Amino acid sequence: MKPQSNVTVSYPNLPELTFRGMFLGMLITVIFTASNVYLGLKVGLTFSSSIPAAVISMAILRFFQNSNILENNMVQTQASAAGTLSAIIFILPGLLMLGYWQGFPFWQTLLLCACGGSLGVLFTIPLRRAMVVNSDLPYPEGRAAAEILKVGSEIRREEAAGEDTSKTETGMKDIVGGTVLAALFSLCSNGFHVLSSEFSYWIHLGKTATTQLPMGFSMALLGAGYLIGITSGIAILVGTLFAWVVCVPYLTSVLTPADGQTAAAFAQSIWAQKVRFIGAGCIGIAAIWTLIRLAKPVIDGIKMSINAFRSNDTDEKKLLHHTDIDMSPKSIAIVFVAVLLGLIVTFYSFVGAAGLPTTVTVIYIVVGILVAMLMGFFVAAACGYMAGLIGTSASPISGIGILGIIVSSLVVLAIGSSFGVFDTPEGTQFATALAIFITSVIVSVAAISNDNLQDLKTGYIVGATPWKQQVALILGSVIGAVAIAPVLNLLYQAYGFTGALPRASMDPTQALAAPQATLMTTIAQGIFSASLDWNYIIFGVGVGIVAIIVDLLLTKNSKALALPPLAVGMGIYLPPTLEIPLVIGSVMGWLVHQHLKSRAAKRSPGHEDEDVEACNHRGVLFASGLIVGESLMGVIIALLIVVSVTSGGSENPLALVGKDFQNTADMLGLVCFVGMIIIFVRHVFITKFTPGK
Repeated sequence: MKPQSNVTVSYPNLPELTFRGMFLGMLITVIFTASNVYLGLKVGLTFSSSIPAAVISMAILRFFQNSNILENNMVQTQASAAGTLSAIIFILPGLLMLGYWQGFPFWQTLLLCACGGSLGVLFTIPLRRAMVVNSDLPYPEGRAAAEILKVGSEIRREEAAGEDTSKTETGMKDIVGGTVLAALFSLCSNGFHVLSSEFSYWIHLGKTATTQLPMGFSMALLGAGYLIGITSGIAILVGTLFAWVVCVPYLTSVLTPADGQTAAAFAQSIWAQKVRFIGAGCIGIAAIWTLIRLAKPVIDGIKMSINAFRSNDTDEKKLLHHTDIDMSPKSIAIVFVAVLLGLIVTFYSFVGAAGLPTTVTVIYIVVGILVAMLMGFFVAAACGYMAGLIGTSASPISGIGILGIIVSSLVVLAIGSSFGVFDTPEGTQFATALAIFITSVIVSVAAISNDNLQDLKTGYIVGATPWKQQVALILGSVIGAVAIAPVLNLLYQAYGFTGALPRASMDPTQALAAPQATLMTTIAQGIFSASLDWNYIIFGVGVGIVAIIVDLLLTKNSKALALPPLAVGMGIYLPPTLEIPLVIGSVMGWLVHQHLKSRAAKRSPGHEDEDVEACNHRGVLFASGLIVGESLMGVIIALLIVVSVTSGGSENPLALVGKDFQNTADMLGLVCFVGMIIIFVRHVFITKFTPGK
């Protein structure tokens, strides 16, 4: 066990949970939730709201004389629920696509999201010691948020004390420099569209085999890659190469495209409809393996918490640092009972409306809640680990959703077959809807647990109190849940979803794609109609087992080598244009570190570690700035899009060029991305080395 002295700073007497902080967090949560829901339904991606919330909090609360770093941390903790709980859109619209719902009932949607989010917080409490305190997982976004909070707080403290702020201001300049550059790039690419954010060069291998050379230009993912390290980056690259050098070329050579389908479109559909299931199977078995490996430290952590709260000895209590206090068992029990009651109410209202016999209704309610909770704890551990490995923004929540919809559908199928539920089309429709309903809870748990451990890492670095962060995130989950149903209904009435239009006169080409919800609904229907192809999922499980064995062999024979199987699965599952910047950032970070060590040994003998650490710190701050800049600009652009489309305007209100500019934008995007890498590397080497003796 690592001692608590590893906490970077400690402020035991500063106020953390304040009314003004919680009110500010509530406003940010509502605004970010609306933006995230729209973007997720439109393109299938959401943005992480933790870092933008931290920056906004620092900007606003600095006008209050007694604001502090821990109060700012609580605001970002609460508001982070907006970037994660909105992942419910990856599954819930499926109920409208089925025709089972005609809108989003406010109370059912609220309880579903609030209960799932609160469970995500509770399930990660016993994971905190194992995965945050006693783990070397990088948590890139958690570290970035902590660096931003620390630098901002230190400048304010030095100003108030009349001290020299030059050193701290240098750190702030590192963050601001990265923020400005990333924000400008994001504005030019996602706003003005004069730069590409990604492009793919398609390669034809022989007569029919096709693959792509992908390239993504995300500054935030470049920064995150720098923070995650070379091990995770290489594992992601292995998964990407397996998907696009092995699987896609082979499948495109043996399968037949649809009439008129281009080779690129065919290869993309093969990856989306077949290869991603290999990735989901790999993620599933790797997640089970991760849970097994975490079992002992998690159990030890639970025992430590229980013993700490049972102890009545004053001296023992003094030994318990405030940064190591989770919610008390009594508080956890109260929240859990409230969540359980909420789930009973919402499941009863959903299942009871189907008009099934009382026995079947009760069985479905009980089993549905049990599946949601048991599967929820499993995905909490898996998602928490994935967030620690590569960050929240790139964590494949939809992949976890696929596993959730498969498990939920199989359970509903087993029960329904025993009671004749599938004898009528209405019964089959209800069973599909129930599987989606159960999975919605699982996705909510996955989303919040994915974010909660990232927030706890930030809090651990800045010296926050874990139980207060856990309370703040539960509050954020409830507030975000209140906002989700009205926003979903507004967007549904304005645009509709693919295959689900509220009015016959609406233009189907303007409908929101909701790609993940469409995929998961299709999976559920495939299971109930016995048409789902299991071969790819089973093959993915085999790939995951191979990755686990390779990782065990590498870690057994070398301290420096590893192949995290979850990262391999994510490499197969995630879009390659998201993965390439992560890989480039991780490799860049490793090369920079190796060159720094060599350079420091020549220029400052006896001070190598000190100088390498100084340069690395600048790199961490600049990488954090890249994440901040793209995240903030993403929020601004999202808000402008929502305002524009809801008032009848364009969904690209800032665009300066048309589609005919795409080739030029691709080249300009590549040049600017390479330029950013050069600027990044040069910035790290600016630090002056200690003169050798």
